Amino acid sequence: MKKILITLFISFGLLGCSNIQLEAVSTSAEETQRILAMSLTHEENLVEASKIQNDHMASVVKLQLINAHDEKIQTEIDLIESAKYADLVIVSENKLNFIGPKLVKTIKKGVLETDIDTQTLHLRGTKNNTGKLEHTLVVKIEHVSYDKRTYSSASLCDAWGRCEGSQLEFNLISSNSTNCTTSACNHVDVMEFNFSDEFLRSKVDEAGFTDGLTMRINRKRFSNKVNVPSAYLTGYLNVAN
Repeated sequence: MKKILITLFISFGLLGCSNIQLEAVSTSAEETQRILAMSLTHEENLVEASKIQNDHMASVVKLQLINAHDEKIQTEIDLIESAKYADLVIVSENKLNFIGPKLVKTIKKGVLETDIDTQTLHLRGTKNNTGKLEHTLVVKIEHVSYDKRTYSSASLCDAWGRCEGSQLEFNLISSNSTNCTTSACNHVDVMEFNFSDEFLRSKVDEAGFTDGLTMRINRKRFSNKVNVPSAYLTGYLNVAN
C-alpha cells in the first residue's frame, strides 16, 4: 500500500510539472499580447517585460516583443517599397496587359574585375478572353567570359534557400555573344518563365532566408539563383489584377 501511495505522489508530481511547463509556454504568449495591447513604445514594452517575476519567462517575452517589433518594421518597409514598385507598373489602355519595372542585380562570380553576372528581371501579365490573368517572368543574364553558357534546367527554391523543389519550364528567347576579343565575349541570355496568378500570389507572404519567388537556373557545374522579392510581387500584383 505504501508503494502504491508513493507511486501516486510521484505521478501527481510529474503531472503537475507537465502542467506548469505547458502553462509557462501559454502564459508567455499571453503576456506578450497583453504588453502589445498597451500601445507602448518598443522600449516601454521591454521595460514592462522586465517587471515579470519569472526571469525565464521575462526573457522569452522580451524575445517575442523584439521579434514583433522587427516584423512591424519590415512590414512598414515592404509597404513603402511595394508602393514604389506599384507606381512603376505600366498598364495598357484596355487594362488587359501589365508590365512591371525592371530589377537589376549584379553578382560577383570570381576574382577578376569582369567576373560579374548582371541579372535583369521583370514581370509582365496578360488577361485572356475569360479574364484569367497569366504572368511571365523575363530573366536576362549577362556575363563576360570566354565560354558561352548553356542553361539546362531550373528548379523552384523554398524560403530557406533549398532548391530541390519543382522543376520549372522555361523558354530560351535569345542567346547572343557580342564584342568578342581573343579572350572573351559579352554573352547575353534571355529566358521566360510562365506562372499562374494563384502561384505568384502564394509567394507574396513567403519569407525565411529569402522572401518572395526564388529559383535556381542550372548550367554545367554551376547555377544562377534568381529572386523576385515580396515587395516587388506585392506592388506588381496590386496593379495587375
